[in-house]
Amino acid sequence: MKRTLVKFRNSAFRNYIRKHGKYAPLIFFIGGFIFDTLTLGRIDRLYDLIVLCLHMSLLTITLFLYNLADDGKWKNTFLERYQTYFPLAIQFFFGGLSSAFVIYFSRSVSLSRTFSFFIILLALLFANEFLKKRISNKYLQFSVYFFISFTFFTFIIPVFIKLMNTNVFIISGLISLIFTLILITIIYNLSPSTRAEIRIGKLLGLVFSIYAIINLFYFFKLIPPVPLALENGIVAHNIKVENNNYIITYERDEWYVFWRKHRLKYLYEPGENVYVFASIFAPTDIEKSIFHRWEWYNDETEEWEIVEDIGYEISGGRNGGFRGHTFKSNVKEGLWKVEVITEEELVIGVIDFEIIVNNSLNPVRVIDKKF
Repeated sequence: MKRTLVKFRNSAFRNYIRKHGKYAPLIFFIGGFIFDTLTLGRIDRLYDLIVLCLHMSLLTITLFLYNLADDGKWKNTFLERYQTYFPLAIQFFFGGLSSAFVIYFSRSVSLSRTFSFFIILLALLFANEFLKKRISNKYLQFSVYFFISFTFFTFIIPVFIKLMNTNVFIISGLISLIFTLILITIIYNLSPSTRAEIRIGKLLGLVFSIYAIINLFYFFKLIPPVPLALENGIVAHNIKVENNNYIITYERDEWYVFWRKHRLKYLYEPGENVYVFASIFAPTDIEKSIFHRWEWYNDETEEWEIVEDIGYEISGGRNGGFRGHTFKSNVKEGLWKVEVITEEELVIGVIDFEIIVNNSLNPVRVIDKKF
């Protein structure tokens, strides 16, 4: 064992870390991001649950160890040999967890009104690189930890209890707040260096401010209803179901438009139906009421007008997402959008298109695709 530790201390990896210590946190942060990008799939998969729970647990433990290291708590213990790597581990877990949330959020084909929250998650990936003290800044540590913890519980708890609604979101937030306050209290009481470095009132103020902001985002419907995600959203000329397969007839966009399947300009023939198809990912055994909110843009008032809400029930577990569709006939010419929403009116995604009535034009690039 001793020979192994000596070999490790003299290894090329340890020497590289010493030489490039300035950039090591960034490397480990990106490493956590790449690791999750390559390995994570769906939030209710056993592997994903194990990885996320391990990341969150190990992040909590490492934060505790790191903040007590300056007080010599680990002197003459085996942990003393690895103190150099505590901030790198924290960086890795921050990167791993935040990247996981970005991956799950980005699965939706439309971020629409929830784009602002998605930007916060992206900023979380890189913001620490613009701070002078970086991971050694305890205000930064616990603020990021709480934000990640809050997001973690809003993902995990609905998966475990097979239920998601406003009450579950509130409970998830309270659990993350309690866990964070317990961690801060333990570290603050055991670490004189932490007490000397921070003002507890300021730190608690930051935590409660983040708690309030996230809740405001939720109640103003700026956070998508995780862990639901809109995997496909298509405006189509025809939809039929054969042998439990949806056959979607739609006009695809140019080849270089990779982020959207259908063409925005929908060539409409009066009297025909306009179909909207959606496949929604939901964790196994979660059942939820979903609505397609059809809206038309009134050029005179310059406002979106709700035409109709059409609902159906979904059941989670299918790899390709729960499939459903709605349709309307005798639609007006102009800009349209169909918001895919929950019964709490949280937006899962938005399907945009423009109705054009022109008998001289014919749809191009029309395909039939099976879902």
